[in-house]
Amino acid sequence: MAIIANRTLRKLEAGELALGFSLHHLRTAAAPQLAAAAGFDWLFIDTEHGAFSVQEATQICLAALPTGVTPIVRVCSGAIDEATRALDNGAMGIVVPHVDTRETAERIASAFRFPPLGHRSWGGPPAIYGFQPPPANEAQAEINGEILVCVMIETPEAVANARAIAAVPGINALMIGTSDLSAEMGVPGQMGHEKVQAAYAEVAAACRAEKKILGMGGIYDERWAAHYIGLGARLVLGGGDHSFILGAGAARSRFLRGLVAAPKQSAVA
Repeated sequence: MAIIANRTLRKLEAGELALGFSLHHLRTAAAPQLAAAAGFDWLFIDTEHGAFSVQEATQICLAALPTGVTPIVRVCSGAIDEATRALDNGAMGIVVPHVDTRETAERIASAFRFPPLGHRSWGGPPAIYGFQPPPANEAQAEINGEILVCVMIETPEAVANARAIAAVPGINALMIGTSDLSAEMGVPGQMGHEKVQAAYAEVAAACRAEKKILGMGGIYDERWAAHYIGLGARLVLGGGDHSFILGAGAARSRFLRGLVAAPKQSAVA
């Protein structure tokens, strides 16, 4: 069976915007279809902050494969084993948070690429071939070209090392985790602060120099989203299940309650 193409990676390679739908609470096989219906390109299955089990995360990955929405899993920092199990069971990308050095990026790239590019273990027929792969040597070479490996830049140290991190073979993208980065810089939540702007400019320059993809996470203000996409961010988190549900739900409840006039206060005798 032919490999399932990583449509998000193809869009990014063409310089197009790839929008991610973050899953934190939603644990249903319908999630990929909902993301597709809403116009998103990839799922950000967040096992760092969401309480997903490996089983839940991989079931969502498997459900995503026929939809064209790319299943990408964020694991906890250092959780190499969880990431490789996700890749064996339907994930087409891995995001690793808190990557501060080239050495850490090299370990990540090696873990998620098959030889000769890395040292990922072959776990049997993978889901992205519908469990019917060609011979292992052919499959491994093809899979290496379809898996998106993204590291997150979330500290001033990581920003300073961005060029060295971007230079690591096997790393596709550097995503700025703007919430954590702004906190580490002493300006938590100030997405347009001059320190944050400077960090984006530096990481964007590193990505351009090394022909890697710039990612953006944590920016939901329209002004600053436009600004950082203008700098070249293309792997973009567009929002998540909790913010979408709360935003739309709160707007609807305000509208419906507003249809009923407040009761008049009775006059005081």
